[in-house]
Amino acid sequence: MPRPITATIKASALARNLGVVRERASRSRVWAVVKANAYGHGLVAAARSLEAADGYAMLDFEEAIRLRLQGVKKPILLLEGFFKPQDVALLAEYDLTPVVHNIEQIEILEKTPLARPIDAYLKVNSGMNRLGFTVDNVRIGWNALQNHAQIRSVTLMTHFADADGPSGVAGQLEWFDSMTQPMQGPRSLANSAALLRFPETHADWVRPGIMLYGCSPFADESAEDLGLEPVMTLKTEIIALQNLQAGERIGYGFGFEAKEEMTIGVVACGYADGYPRTAPSGTPVLVNGERTGTVGRVSMDMICVDITSLPEAYIGTPVTMWGEGLSADEVAAAAGTLSYELLCGLAARVPVVEVP
Repeated sequence: MPRPITATIKASALARNLGVVRERASRSRVWAVVKANAYGHGLVAAARSLEAADGYAMLDFEEAIRLRLQGVKKPILLLEGFFKPQDVALLAEYDLTPVVHNIEQIEILEKTPLARPIDAYLKVNSGMNRLGFTVDNVRIGWNALQNHAQIRSVTLMTHFADADGPSGVAGQLEWFDSMTQPMQGPRSLANSAALLRFPETHADWVRPGIMLYGCSPFADESAEDLGLEPVMTLKTEIIALQNLQAGERIGYGFGFEAKEEMTIGVVACGYADGYPRTAPSGTPVLVNGERTGTVGRVSMDMICVDITSLPEAYIGTPVTMWGEGLSADEVAAAAGTLSYELLCGLAARVPVVEVP
């Protein structure tokens, strides 16, 4: 028998969360961000559930080509663009829209023939200082793309560094507007956080990511409060029981000591399955739908949970590590990380099952 651990992916939740995007940004078209294997949810299945989006945004050529080979006809945006001259042929062959963010990419486009016209995005560095043209060269990039015989259209874009934090978007938005004021074309600005909090960023295209998967981009506002439904639920079972007396310890490094008599459930899940090793004792879990917490260190294949107050729990009792009833945001916060990392970090050894 296989280990009793499974990640279920709820297709209807993806569609519902896309509906929240539509409600919040009703005048904008939507790039559904499906990078990193759709944040760990499965690229092809997620794209199918998000078919009401206007296009798909990702990083990887291989994933983009997979969607095309699955019959996807909608626009596909490559968020880091292309890297080598040989990539340019793929742009035309599979009708992919690259994000162009540096002069070197412009030079490649000018030297490498395109077999047929494509669309392009021009990324502007408005202050995050990762990718994008600066005030010194944005005009060069814009003119080069506008004058390229095989570029059909150019959309301007930027990315916000603190749309979920105290700085907000005002400074970056002002800088972006100043840099691009003479340039006439569609714009794409808003990630999930900006889409939800700053309607002035919606523009022509929005780019929701984490909110599509039922998690909140904000530390101070839950996904449930935003009307989002969890898509991935990581489920497992208790595989062994231990009865501890006061003073007995458990786990690597004897990381937890019982203060009183306790019953411990050993759960088939560990950091090799994608559960965060940094999760401390007390990180919430659901045992048969009842809330309790972990005890001791997370091992490669097992986690211990406190079931002292759950006398009905036994070997085979279901355990939810995150998902329905227990937000991945909360688990991630307890572990000192983000739900993005939990979802993307689901291990290949965990069976994934799509449910309606």
